[in-house]
Amino acid sequence: MKEFHPAKKRIEVTVGESVRIIRELQELSQNQLSELTSIPQATISAIENGRVNLGVERAKVLARALKCHPAVLLFPGWDVPLESVA
Repeated sequence: MKEFHPAKKRIEVTVGESVRIIRELQELSQNQLSELTSIPQATISAIENGRVNLGVERAKVLARALKCHPAVLLFPGWDVPLESVA
């Protein structure tokens, strides 16, 4: 039986910052992401600035457009040691 190690926090990144960072890495503007997701640009801005909670359903929609797992957006800065994943 494998021993599991709890995830530990690596860096301080807010949910909104994670959305912005991944969006910028994809070289998308807020308007482009809005078009891909049908989420209003003002809502994307509010999420990125911490004025609106992301929520699971929005995270799923954004993750699909940003080609990442929703957990990357919802739980930024958490790291699972590689030996517990293998």
